[in-house]
Amino acid sequence: MKMIKLFKLLIIAFMAIVGFGFTQQDTKADRLIGIWEPSNGKSRVKIEKIGTKYYGKIVWLKEPIDPTTKKPKLDKNNADESMRNLPLKGYRILKDFNYTENDEWSDGTIYDPENGTVYSCVINMKENSVISIRGYIGVKALGRTDSWKKVIVK
Repeated sequence: MKMIKLFKLLIIAFMAIVGFGFTQQDTKADRLIGIWEPSNGKSRVKIEKIGTKYYGKIVWLKEPIDPTTKKPKLDKNNADESMRNLPLKGYRILKDFNYTENDEWSDGTIYDPENGTVYSCVINMKENSVISIRGYIGVKALGRTDSWKKVIVK
């Protein structure tokens, strides 16, 4: 009987330790969640966690209305013609990021609405309120990096 109680206690302790490890990992990875502004200041992107991956969509545009049509800006540069009638606000530009430790999220893609291109992408946390976003084709050396700042919404 004492052996069974000891065994149960060990299982509970093991589960608590393993659970704590996952919680720490998730907490560190979840620092990416929030609203971020690229260096050009033209938009804001809300990064959220869906399942175990991280995604980001445009939630604010400095110039949300197309001056020619007087309607919300559309994804007019998308390579897929069927997507060109979708509004940019609400468009998911960051997809499928996994936290890989060392303040890095990788295996994802970033869509650039200014040229309609999807790039491989890696995100690095520089400070709690600054991330480095690197979009590239093929290898990381062939790409461009931008710094995004976390926006505090009041």
